[in-house]
Amino acid sequence: MERDKGAKFIELANKRVNRAIKDIQLVCNLTNRQNYDFTDEQAKKIVRALQQEVDQVKQSFSSTEEVGRSEFKL
Repeated sequence: MERDKGAKFIELANKRVNRAIKDIQLVCNLTNRQNYDFTDEQAKKIVRALQQEVDQVKQSFSSTEEVGRSEFKL
């Protein structure tokens, strides 16, 4: 049973982390000022939202408490 849980964790972690990395790279594409106009405040808000989510992942892995979910909106 434990081996199945471990294998499932690895399978899902590989998929989800790679998808998250790809999505972060897509967000990075938004920094191209030749294609997009944005304010420094909007950029800071995006970075802050991403950092908060990474911080929640860190906290979740080091704690047994459930962390609330959030949704980003500019």
